[in-house]
Amino acid sequence: MSDPRDEYGFDPNYTGEDDAPDDRRALEGDEAPAASGPGDGAAALPAADDRGASRAPGVKAFDAARTAEHAAMLANRVRKRHAHLSRRFARESIDCFRLYDRDIPEVRAVVDWYAGHLVVAEYVRRQHGPGYLQALADAVAIALGVPADRVHLRRRATGQGEGPRYAPLADTGHRFEVRERDLKFLVNLDDRLDTGLFPDHRDTRARVRSVASATDFLNLYAYTGAFTCAAAAGGARSTVTVDRSSTYVDWAKDNLVLNGLWGPQHRMVRADAEDFLDRARLEGRQWDLVFVDPPSFSNRKGVDVGFDINRDHPDLLRRVLAVTAPGGTVLFSTNHQRFTPRFEGLAVGSIEEITAQTVPEDYRNRQVHRCWLILHRK
Repeated sequence: MSDPRDEYGFDPNYTGEDDAPDDRRALEGDEAPAASGPGDGAAALPAADDRGASRAPGVKAFDAARTAEHAAMLANRVRKRHAHLSRRFARESIDCFRLYDRDIPEVRAVVDWYAGHLVVAEYVRRQHGPGYLQALADAVAIALGVPADRVHLRRRATGQGEGPRYAPLADTGHRFEVRERDLKFLVNLDDRLDTGLFPDHRDTRARVRSVASATDFLNLYAYTGAFTCAAAAGGARSTVTVDRSSTYVDWAKDNLVLNGLWGPQHRMVRADAEDFLDRARLEGRQWDLVFVDPPSFSNRKGVDVGFDINRDHPDLLRRVLAVTAPGGTVLFSTNHQRFTPRFEGLAVGSIEEITAQTVPEDYRNRQVHRCWLILHRK
């Protein structure tokens, strides 16, 4: 069988990044992130006052008692949330959900559950010492009886800081299966900030699945193809999955195979989304259902000005609509916490924000992402 990407002709002359997966999201509320360190163990993470979190003169770090107090508050909150959510999500076969979402103002952290693993992320403050994150993680792990080798750490500093914006955390290549209702996905909790799955979009995926029957589905900025799996499971006639990273394109195919959904009706394309859309328009291609969830910011080789979701989304959506069939549906999403929509002048039948219907109940931040349902003119 020939490489399905040959149909679109992008690979032979592709000038974007190859085998260079990037992190698609900052942690919510961190729109200009600094680099993080490896996932397991704080010893491998940069010290708390590295890159954007150095303590100014007169700012005193938390002492051991204050750190222990925060850890105890977090552990108590997480224990209650786990008891509240875990049984019901288990009945629904949902393995990944949020346990803590900066619920307590003093404790700036998020805690996610991934099928018996914990991902604990700290938003660095100047008062935090180098042992703060580890103290939080240890307390949560003890509260839930999670072994240390199943605890994965993230540290983020507000502001761009110096050095790489998205540094790899490790290079283990270790992935394992998690369930989302009757679908399965591969996740990696060690190698990058992002895990391979955005659990906050589980209800958005259910929505795509519910309307995918007999449609031609296009997944742009597809990451690991979770939405492609949802559309395929919903009976899509065909799918096209577009991402500029061959690592993620291959991962998306692996997810389809994992669910028994792979077949010739599914096309995997390694390309920049903008280039793909321009060529698809010239070739007269159209899709009935499109999901587009671009990164807040991204750079391209050979292009001086990178993508900025606030500045560039009107042009992006015009390109998307140019390949959307008359009467077709576009779901547009962003996790930029200061996103300002500018939809004026788009040639559409209607635009409706559906964020309240797509953010799951376990996310206290009700705008962890925002989502719009766009119906093209017939």
